[in-house]
Amino acid sequence: MFTIGDFARYGRVSPRMLRHYDAIGLLRPDRTDPATGYRFYGAAQLARLNRIIALKDLGFTLQQVRAVLDERVGPEELRGMLRLRRAELAAAVEAASLRLARVEARLRSIESEGRMPAEDVVMKTVPAVRVAELTGTAASYEPRDIGPVIGPLYENLFPLLEGAGIRPTGPGIARYTDAAEGGGAIVVHAGVTVSAPVGPVGDTGVTVVELPPFEAATIVHRGAMDDVLPTAQTLAHWLEENGYRSTGYAREVTLECPPDRDAWVTELQEPVERAERV
Repeated sequence: MFTIGDFARYGRVSPRMLRHYDAIGLLRPDRTDPATGYRFYGAAQLARLNRIIALKDLGFTLQQVRAVLDERVGPEELRGMLRLRRAELAAAVEAASLRLARVEARLRSIESEGRMPAEDVVMKTVPAVRVAELTGTAASYEPRDIGPVIGPLYENLFPLLEGAGIRPTGPGIARYTDAAEGGGAIVVHAGVTVSAPVGPVGDTGVTVVELPPFEAATIVHRGAMDDVLPTAQTLAHWLEENGYRSTGYAREVTLECPPDRDAWVTELQEPVERAERV
């Protein structure tokens, strides 16, 4: 038999925690001295203590821990719970990281207000271009919804084109349109310039389309597209100040795309027309 201090040491917990578990009936000592009130524990009780701590660290309340232990959950079931909880925690960490990245992007936009030179905006006629593209649907135009859609589209596009014997002849062109179902959903078109015939590329899901010419206000963004907000908002300010209004989503034309995302160079091409005077 072990004193509460020794049992706590072997279990890597505090005596205070053991007293609490005793008080709520979760882990009773094997014997309590009626004269002194000293608690004594057996080595076999370490198994129950291990389960209590494992379940507690998985996020279960003590009431839930008791219910699980009463059902005599075995090691394999505990291992399954651990795997599930690990996946949940990993997803929570990823979500928190993405949320912090979005906050940082907004903060950079706030910090750069009024500091990005408006003369970087250039009006030009964008010529017609032929692109091979894959499409997917994002829940919204927010970066957190666009990123998980456009990334896999581009990862799949180039191997499919190579398998079909089609070589890119120019830059990548990402464009966006409103989804037919509405509700803020966006159709993401991940494309690259080609000279192949217009139409479906076999059964690959890739389609070659001819994009018509249009008038655009353009600005070059340097850095990862996660940080495009200040550049896009500089363009918005320029449009308002110069009497233009947007007629659609900006195209994103990849000018340089090295492995280091912070070294990317992308031209935003916003379709525009003269705004009516208000």
